[in-house]
Amino acid sequence: MRIGISVLTHSGQNIWQNGLGQNIIFLSELFKRLPFVQSVSLIDAGDQLAMPPQVDMGLHDIRILKPQWATDEVDVVIEMGGALDIQWLDLMRARGKKVVYFCCGQPFVTLAEPAVFDNPTHAWRPDRCDEVWLLPKDTAFVPMMRTFHRCDVHIAPYIWHPHFVERRAQEVVDKLGARYGYQSRAARPRGERAGLRVAIFEPNISVVKTSSIPMLVCDEAYRADRESVTAMHVLNTLHLKDHPTMLYLANSLDLIREHKATFHGRHDIVGFMTQYADAVVSHQWQNDQNYSYLDALYGDYPLIHNSPWLREAGYYYPQFDARQGAAQLLRAAAEHDGNLDEYRARAQRVFQAVDPFNPSNLDGYAARLLHLCRDANFAKAAGSRV
Repeated sequence: MRIGISVLTHSGQNIWQNGLGQNIIFLSELFKRLPFVQSVSLIDAGDQLAMPPQVDMGLHDIRILKPQWATDEVDVVIEMGGALDIQWLDLMRARGKKVVYFCCGQPFVTLAEPAVFDNPTHAWRPDRCDEVWLLPKDTAFVPMMRTFHRCDVHIAPYIWHPHFVERRAQEVVDKLGARYGYQSRAARPRGERAGLRVAIFEPNISVVKTSSIPMLVCDEAYRADRESVTAMHVLNTLHLKDHPTMLYLANSLDLIREHKATFHGRHDIVGFMTQYADAVVSHQWQNDQNYSYLDALYGDYPLIHNSPWLREAGYYYPQFDARQGAAQLLRAAAEHDGNLDEYRARAQRVFQAVDPFNPSNLDGYAARLLHLCRDANFAKAAGSRV
């Protein structure tokens, strides 16, 4: 079985722009571990025919092809990182190949927000694929996607690996001499020991991940204890700096009035945390599996979050409850140093569960591929290899 996964390359791309690019590399590595997979290629829906510089294609032994080059090179097409030409997908299916739409973004907002907010989008033809795969975070949307795409919808395992975090952390060490990872108060410079410098990494381009609740969490904690939060860094907000609603929210906060907050553009989590922050406060709506959470946990940083999936790791608060979030932030400020070993152990259990090479994840994707190709001519011809 030969697999092709779509990517969307563009000028100036960076692997830290979102988690999808990393996810594609992890999935490629997982597929290569399956005994019946002959090859894995990336199919470029963009214009660079190269992955971001952070991806060592030689190390990963993955080639990147234009769709027309891949016509005779793949048996299964997974549309994941970029939308592929409909006519080419029709040709592949007519030739007996299989096409999967692997939807990693929250599917409801993908449909609703472009229309509601008049945002540009790409409109797919719904019946272009044989199956749709969703991540566990989007289980609630299976009936919607089944109706819309008129095919079977299945849940695929969620995977993550610290590969890119570790490579970026080494870059920071080489360039700045600074180490990625939480430092106890005793190990920090004297002027930074009082409380936590909080970073908020929500992208602020969709209602599923915004900085509004994290800002309220930080301010509520600060009002309860002025020494708990020494700084609030709100990233990915420069495009909102003049928006009336953002100004209204920001100007209501004590952290703003007392000059404890800074608003930034986009930064990768490793480079930013190493230099400016000690904790991460996050919020999501129906999107509770995010790589940024795992990146923060891997650095042992206090992660204050509302992800039910991570209820046993980090510092969990429910739904939109900013007051409970503040209580967890205060708890982190008071207890994190003393509970670091237990915190790390709980995070390790999460990392083991999402490891691409965990047998359960290998088996999960093997089952998905074998089910997809159960009636395919190329699978029958492969005999015992499939």
